[in-house]
Amino acid sequence: MEKGELYLIPNLLGEADPQLYFGTEVFTTIKKLTHFIVESEKNARRYLIKLGIQTPIDDLTFYLLNKHTEINDLATFVKPLTKGVHIGLISDAGCPGVADPGAEIVKLAHQQSIKVRPLVGPSSILLGLMASGFSGQSFSFHGYLPHDTALRNKQIKILESRAKNEKQTQLFIETPFRNDKLLDELIKTLHKDTMLCVAVDLTLQTETIVSKSISEWKKNKHSFHKRPAIFLLF
Repeated sequence: MEKGELYLIPNLLGEADPQLYFGTEVFTTIKKLTHFIVESEKNARRYLIKLGIQTPIDDLTFYLLNKHTEINDLATFVKPLTKGVHIGLISDAGCPGVADPGAEIVKLAHQQSIKVRPLVGPSSILLGLMASGFSGQSFSFHGYLPHDTALRNKQIKILESRAKNEKQTQLFIETPFRNDKLLDELIKTLHKDTMLCVAVDLTLQTETIVSKSISEWKKNKHSFHKRPAIFLLF
């Protein structure tokens, strides 16, 4: 029996028009799928309707993949693929498998020789990097920094050292309501000549990208409270 294919379906980074950010392959793929692996069924349903899915929502099958999912459940999610059923993997925002648990499903698909089909969509990591003016030849994404203040400040200094010594852009994110606190810590901890870029609300009408030295940040403070952001050091 021919195996199904795992489609990695990009999501929007906010309330944007999907027609502006996706090619036709995303829309045509959605129309032929009935099984989806998602972080949130409610969000996935709303998103699929926005993309114009033609199959009635109640006829779709959803598998939940989030921080509460047991590792043993993943084999169940992949099983339809071994029987010829195509499945779409959707993150709550951005590209699946990048800074989200979808990578585990992709790894399992490869182990079972299932074809993986990544589709093109917006990624805050790449968009932030493109717009920062920092090195795109060498960069590293670190996800969330430690919550403990001492550990976080230590990590910030480590990332600054890597940016300086390796000429490597360092990227990380924070929970939106903690953005301003992290920004204050970065301004306080980093050397005045270190470059910091904060890219906020990427792809949205309120998109804001500020890239300047720490000394310049100190002169003109910004607030990015409760707005999705990515931080870059160089």
